[in-house]
Amino acid sequence: MRKAVFIYSRELEKYSYPPEHPFNTIRPKKTREIVSSMGLLSGGGRSEVAPVPVDRMVLKKFHSARYLHALKKASPRRWDAEAFDMGLGTQDCPIFERLYDYAVLAAGGTLVAGKLILSGSADVAFNPSGGFHHAGPERASGFCYINDVALACTVLAEAGKRVLYLDVDVHHGDGVAYAFYERCDVMTISLHENPKVLFPGTGFEDEIGEGEGKGYCVNVPLPVGTYDKAYMKAFDAIARPLIGAFNPDVIVFQLGADALAGDPLAHLYLTNNVYVEIIKYLLTLNKPILATGGGGYNIGNTVRAWALAWCVLCGADSGGPVNSNVGPNVIKQQSGLRDEPLPVSGQQRDTVTHAIEATIEAVKANIFSLHGL
Repeated sequence: MRKAVFIYSRELEKYSYPPEHPFNTIRPKKTREIVSSMGLLSGGGRSEVAPVPVDRMVLKKFHSARYLHALKKASPRRWDAEAFDMGLGTQDCPIFERLYDYAVLAAGGTLVAGKLILSGSADVAFNPSGGFHHAGPERASGFCYINDVALACTVLAEAGKRVLYLDVDVHHGDGVAYAFYERCDVMTISLHENPKVLFPGTGFEDEIGEGEGKGYCVNVPLPVGTYDKAYMKAFDAIARPLIGAFNPDVIVFQLGADALAGDPLAHLYLTNNVYVEIIKYLLTLNKPILATGGGGYNIGNTVRAWALAWCVLCGADSGGPVNSNVGPNVIKQQSGLRDEPLPVSGQQRDTVTHAIEATIEAVKANIFSLHGL
C-alpha cells in the first residue's frame, strides 16, 4: 500500500497576496476541500500532515542571510531600496502583511514532505502550497520569495540521494535550474512555454549545465498552442529516456497548472489528462515522489488539476469516464475532475508539431550523448 501524505494546515488560510494579485492562496484550500469530500485524506495509506516553518539554518542552504533579513523585516509600510533591489516590493513580488511568516510556512510544507520521504514515512507527499521555483538565493521573483523546491532538492541531495527535479509549470523553473547548474547529483527537467514570449525569458535548449553539471540541466521550450498529444510527444522523447539514464533515487515534481488551456497568464492548450499521464509514468519508476503546487491562475482549472493529481498519487484513480459537468461542490468521484479533450485545428497541429520536433532534435543533439543515449 502506497503511503501518501497530503500537506496542509488551516494556518495557511490566514495569509494572502494583495487582492489584485494573480497569485491566489485559496487554491490549496479548495483542493483540500475536494479531496476531503472524496474521503482521500485518510484510510488506504493516506494521511494529512501540517507544515511547519522552515528553520533559518535550512533556509540558508539556499538563501543568503542578507536576503532573509530583508524579507523578514519588510512590511507594507516599510521597506528600503536594498530590499527593492532584491525584488521585494515590486508588482510581481509585493510586500503584504506577515509575508515572511507565509513564505516560510508554505515552503515548510515542502521540507516536511522531504523529511517524511527520507524517513520512509511517505512514498508520495503533496504540498499544494509549495512550488516557488523562481526565487533566487538573494532575490524574490515571479511571485516567489522562498525557493522551497530548491531547498528540498538540496536537503535530499545532502542525504545522498540522486534527485530528479521535474517541472511542468508553464514558466521555466529558473531558480532551481541555476541552483544546480554545475552539479550532477540533481537533474533538472523543465517543460515550459517558449521563453521568447513568456517570463522569465530563460530555459532554452542550449542551457544544459556547466562543469560536472553539463547535461544535467534539461530545458524543453514549447510553442504557443501546445496541446496534449504534442506535449506528451516531447515528454516521451526527452524526459523518459533521460530519467531512465539518470536513474534517480527520489523525484521532486513541481506541478504548476498554468500550462492548462484558459490560463490568463500563458498560452498553452493542455488538459489535466496530461498530468495524469505523467504522474502514472512517474509512479511506475517506484521512487518516492515529493510533489508541490506552483502556478495556475485560472483557479477552478488549477484546483481540479491538483485534486485529480492527488487522486492518482494516492492510488484512488479509477480511470473513470470524463464528467466535466460535475461541479467542485458535488464531486463524489475522481472521474468528475477530468477534462474533456480539446479540439485541435489542422493549422495548430502543423505549427506546433514542427516546433516540437525541432526542440526534440535540439535537446537530443545537446544532451543525449552525454548520457550514453
